Amino acid sequence: MDHDEFEWFVHTFGTDIMRFCRMTAGSKESGNELYQDTMLKLLEKKQNLSVTSKTKSYALSVALLLWKNRKKKYAVRSRIVKINSIEAITDAGGQIDIADKAASPEEIALQKDEEDTVRRIVAGLPEKYRILIYLYYSADMGLDEIAEITGIPKGTVKSRMHKARKRLKQELEAVGYDR
Repeated sequence: MDHDEFEWFVHTFGTDIMRFCRMTAGSKESGNELYQDTMLKLLEKKQNLSVTSKTKSYALSVALLLWKNRKKKYAVRSRIVKINSIEAITDAGGQIDIADKAASPEEIALQKDEEDTVRRIVAGLPEKYRILIYLYYSADMGLDEIAEITGIPKGTVKSRMHKARKRLKQELEAVGYDR
């Protein structure tokens, strides 16, 4: 992959990768750092990449591995030195589209509240379910690609997606979400 092809890749798939990084990291700032690290890693290896291969899947798997490595480092460091505070999850990276001028402020507030509720419930899922949900819905990946990225058999991915959806449905119904 040459420089122009890499730029095309970033312009074409950068938004999806950024969204995945922000959702995975749990905050806008951490997600931006993860995105930058991912793109730097891809830039270092751009000679080995090709436009025809599944570069988006590879980029998402790089982001996932970098994030898991960060979590491991944090866990080791927190065992060595006690950390007094942990940054709360405040922004999953999504924005509401207020381009529709027909929406009233009340509708926008209700939509934002619903989005926040869904994000909070998804963020509360165990990691093994949450990552799959992010990959499937925010990165538009298929089950085969998710299995390839995570290194999990396709049948296990299907099973976990089913359990994750069932759990999401139960939790959303418990808080009165009716869609």
